[in-house]
Amino acid sequence: MTQTPAAVLRDVFGYESFRPGQLEVIEAVLAGRDCIAVMPTGAGKSLTFQIPARLMSGTVLVLSPLISLMKDQVDALQAVGFRATAINSSLPREEWLRRVDGLVQGDFELAYLAPEALEGRLRDRLRDAPLSLVVVDEAHCISQWGHDFRPSYRRLRGLREELGGIPVLALTATATRVVARDILRQLGMRTPAGYKGSFFRPNLVVRCRKKGEGNTRSEILALVRRHEGQSGIIYCLSRRSVDSTAEFLQQRGIRAVAYHAGLSDRERTVAQDAFARDDADVVVATIAFGMGIDKSNVRFVIHRDMPTDIESWYQEMGRAGRDGLPSECTLFYSWADVKARERFLSEIENQELRQEKREATVRLFRAADAEVCRHRAIVEHFGEEIEPCVTSCDVCTGVSVTALVAESEPAARSASRRRSHSGRGERATGSAAGVHTDRSPSHPLFQRLRTLRKRLADEQGVPAYIVFSDQVLWDMIEFQPSTLGQMLDVPGVGPAKLERYGDAFLQVLSED
Repeated sequence: MTQTPAAVLRDVFGYESFRPGQLEVIEAVLAGRDCIAVMPTGAGKSLTFQIPARLMSGTVLVLSPLISLMKDQVDALQAVGFRATAINSSLPREEWLRRVDGLVQGDFELAYLAPEALEGRLRDRLRDAPLSLVVVDEAHCISQWGHDFRPSYRRLRGLREELGGIPVLALTATATRVVARDILRQLGMRTPAGYKGSFFRPNLVVRCRKKGEGNTRSEILALVRRHEGQSGIIYCLSRRSVDSTAEFLQQRGIRAVAYHAGLSDRERTVAQDAFARDDADVVVATIAFGMGIDKSNVRFVIHRDMPTDIESWYQEMGRAGRDGLPSECTLFYSWADVKARERFLSEIENQELRQEKREATVRLFRAADAEVCRHRAIVEHFGEEIEPCVTSCDVCTGVSVTALVAESEPAARSASRRRSHSGRGERATGSAAGVHTDRSPSHPLFQRLRTLRKRLADEQGVPAYIVFSDQVLWDMIEFQPSTLGQMLDVPGVGPAKLERYGDAFLQVLSED
């Protein structure tokens, strides 16, 4: 192994330092150990196996439940020079066979598979592939005690022995202690290394609003309008409420799309692509629009109805702010939501499990209804203790949903806009990073960079975030690079992306 993890991080991905936990997990993997990593959304879990894939001989096999996201993940890896592929049921037969042959021949550094693929002939052929590591993404899906149990994950039992005992890396954002123990047992992990990150995400501002105390639909519209031109997700309990909420927003000029299991595959694909490529601002969805969404610039998540439990709430609202920028998460809740969730539990035969699921919903209701720091209540559920957040929830700041809605009324919006315009364009020099910038989404240069990003992404047929995240665009504005060498100093700009996009972005920056 001639390269180091730090060198790959810098030379391939364009970052100078690891996020908490990343290096510990990478070193455990490179040492050949089993490892379980409980790392919140946005903590950079993907790098914990992508960097080893560049450093280890053989192929890293990534098992993920999301066929719809595999193409995006592979596109992102190929954009920085990885030999990566996805093998799933959406492929034509000839292409499926070609990729399987390539996997067996060792043509890939990374290969993504869905757990459902581990049936029949493909599972047999995996034994002939030069695999170095098995990664189980969204590993909580293997536990019936988790919030999103998927029977297909049971097929992973015994896989490591079939593959010669190669190490297993289990990744999840939301495992409680009970679920984490079940993951270890189900996957047959042996004396694993472990890493558990903090569940506190201070860039997410969390608010709860009891339904019946106002007009929920009008309040949702006001919250959406606060984020004009930005990306957001609205979760609803039923398909009917998804359709009616999306239609309500569309009639009021919001670029919203609906997404649920009742739509055809093509309709869901069109909606997801429109959201991923910034052709739609808001997706209104059931939890069918789900896990592992890679879009990094989601600025708000609204729950029109209560999720199943605290883990689901945390995971779903965690799809906001993955780039680390401030984002808003709002939960509308009621006891009627608890009773509605009970109707879904009748199909669970295990009485103990059924009772636990009901109590989990009640725990979420009580957490939402309590006047305690939202973040403190959330992380306590995962066995972590923190001081009150002070700045990142309605309880600590005193800024309620009601106050935000009032602020969004036309007169208040106009006054707010006059205040923000009066200070716009003023820049104060600051740290060695360059300048501090007003990070309003209407910032003219940010809008021009977004327009360029979208054009480049559309030309390649990929989502905009695969080109650069919002965070990278803001860093460009603050660093103000004027040469390709300076552009390489912007975090998130590695050599491959510099070669592909550098000149175009420098051109726009030079016009400012």
